[in-house]
Amino acid sequence: MELCLEHVSKHYGDNQALQDISLRSGPAMIGLVGPNGAGKTTLMRIIATLLPPTTGEVRWNSQDTRHHGGILRQVLGYLPQEFGIYPELTGRQFLRYLAAMKGLPHLLARRRVDLLLEVVNLERVADQRLTTYSGGMKQRIGIAQALLNDPELLIVDEPTAGLDPEERVRFRTLLASLTASRIVLLSTHIVGDIEAVATRVVVMRNGRLVSDTTPAALLEQAQGKVWEAMVDAMTAQHLQRTCQISALVQKSSGIHLRIVSVNSPHEAAQPVEPNLEDAYLWVMETSDTPANG
Repeated sequence: MELCLEHVSKHYGDNQALQDISLRSGPAMIGLVGPNGAGKTTLMRIIATLLPPTTGEVRWNSQDTRHHGGILRQVLGYLPQEFGIYPELTGRQFLRYLAAMKGLPHLLARRRVDLLLEVVNLERVADQRLTTYSGGMKQRIGIAQALLNDPELLIVDEPTAGLDPEERVRFRTLLASLTASRIVLLSTHIVGDIEAVATRVVVMRNGRLVSDTTPAALLEQAQGKVWEAMVDAMTAQHLQRTCQISALVQKSSGIHLRIVSVNSPHEAAQPVEPNLEDAYLWVMETSDTPANG
């Protein structure tokens, strides 16, 4: 299986939501990261055939999805950022209803629903109404419906927004277990959501692709550019104005800063190993010249 985008752009009048995006992928977990408004959702809707590109092509196994979108939709699972439910239904009823809408045969649908309720760890509450579900449980029902047809391409858009830390970890672990034989495209502005699971990181900014690489290569770019320092409040305020701060923690002994900078930002600063969020901030800081690929 292969997903290929070639020079995809999307314009709304004078507004360029996407500009000349190209990428190619076989089975992988791709983390699509960037700030809100970077164009991630627009790109995912185009890939899912919900929105046509203004220019460029999206191909699935060499077939242009503009003309052969049904081929991709048959093997697509999609969890949009705004996922609607039917609150009067139970989790099991909801999945069976969507399986019928997807055209799954009756017996296969029942088997898939029972299997996926187990996969997303919702068997115990499967016969409770969706109104009783927590945010994390609703997201897990969302991923279950996206997997009903055992998709080869799974698209999930900001799946951990609004979840507490425990639910976020559980959801990331679930996604990581699904990547063996499919392409998973995970869009998020929370870099920590992809740090442990992505095999590839695609960074977007202002509708452009500014980096497409592995987590290890992204970390390598930030080597020697991350610092930690314990400073007083006045110094912390100055550094916040003049430097890229990736973390700030108030402690009894002062303010602990983690700073992304090509040079030592302060006499008290000590170099430290970067994490993926540091590396992402470094890419964003140095992405004035886009590198589409």
